[in-house]
Amino acid sequence: MRKASLRSSQMLLASALVFANMSSALLAESAPGVFRSEFLKGNLGWADVTAKARTEGNVNFYYWGGSDLINLWVDQVAVPELAAEGIKLNPVRITATKDTVDVVIAQLAAGRGEEQGSVDLVWVNGENFFSLQQQNALWGAFANRLPNSVNFEWDEADARSLLNLRDFGVATEFQEMPFSGEQYVCSVNRAYVSTDQTPATFAELKTYLEANPGKFTYVKPPHYLGNTFVQSVLYAHNPDGTGAEPYQKTFEDLGSAELARLIEPGFDYLKSIEPLLLGGPSGQTRYPESSGELDNMFLNSQVHFNCKFGVFANHTGLITGAYPEQAEEMIFPRGNMIKNKNYLAIPLNSPNPAAALVAINYFSSVDSQASRLKTAGMPVGLDVWRLNQSDKDLIEASAPPHYGITQQELDDNTAPDTNASLVDVIEATWLAVIERKEDKPIADIVAQVSGELNN
Repeated sequence: MRKASLRSSQMLLASALVFANMSSALLAESAPGVFRSEFLKGNLGWADVTAKARTEGNVNFYYWGGSDLINLWVDQVAVPELAAEGIKLNPVRITATKDTVDVVIAQLAAGRGEEQGSVDLVWVNGENFFSLQQQNALWGAFANRLPNSVNFEWDEADARSLLNLRDFGVATEFQEMPFSGEQYVCSVNRAYVSTDQTPATFAELKTYLEANPGKFTYVKPPHYLGNTFVQSVLYAHNPDGTGAEPYQKTFEDLGSAELARLIEPGFDYLKSIEPLLLGGPSGQTRYPESSGELDNMFLNSQVHFNCKFGVFANHTGLITGAYPEQAEEMIFPRGNMIKNKNYLAIPLNSPNPAAALVAINYFSSVDSQASRLKTAGMPVGLDVWRLNQSDKDLIEASAPPHYGITQQELDDNTAPDTNASLVDVIEATWLAVIERKEDKPIADIVAQVSGELNN
């Protein structure tokens, strides 16, 4: 009996070893959806993922391609380093993330399901992530399962985990991995504006423009930079004095009437400064369509200020010649400098999901993020307090300098982004009130645009 029992145990062990050795090969040839299902159940090790990734061989990475420095880093650093892991990174540079989101949703609607799409990986946040999530177009909860997830804080009991767990107020549910962290920062041309003249509040900005009309503008909504400027105005003019707090609620929770009440003072301010903005004194207010257009206005002294997402944008602008030589950062608006993270997400129908996971794990490594920070001035998305001392030192040594302010001052003046469900309503209200100059109570406008968006 003992011999039979021993023989049986040996046979079971041998079978298990054979199955383990075969698992990667079977996964490589499995039907669409099997890999995703097994990974999300926790049945696969990282070796299984990397083996399948090498079999897939490619990852199609869709990302905003408007930064030459980021493009250079992707081409000269990320592409060869992922090639060393057996994966060809195919950068697809886009101008509007929404277009890629629309492609994914359209493909799924047309029946191109798991592993049958064209997008493996997309750089995303805010409304675009919200749209993918609402359409059940995301691959699943992967972010906390990758080896480099240890570089991020996931404990919801720790307040510092907020930007990993919520994107524009929407729970990420581990369906995207933080890629970079950014803050809405304004620069000022010291050739024209002294430190004493530099506004720190919206009231002070208006005072400056009354003395220097036409020397400020902001990117036109619905561009995200324009939306962000408008949101910071709304926070500062919250009639209850609670800043960003109510804007963390969903539209459903807040309601049309309450949102209208909250935003009315901010829109009154936006209307009041419009004649003082670039072109306003001649009756033709100019709102640039892009960050690049505003950069040119700033460089050519058409405006004295330039506001955008970019903790190190001032440094990058100086070394590339896109900013005037005397450009410095400024703390504006005090206490309401919106900070967020941006992320990497995998669409449900990613044709190469294992390669996408390996690419995200690479982008989440300390070495990768330090290299990107040094080369492109793109802030890290990982949480530095999670790192050991040598890795902390590497990140610190890689960071570009600030000009006129300190990192601590930036950290002391942060505000969260607006809930994604409110963003479209606010931008549609801006188009109605500021662009089309509709002469109706703002409560009626909010009710109308929210109804149109929900139909």
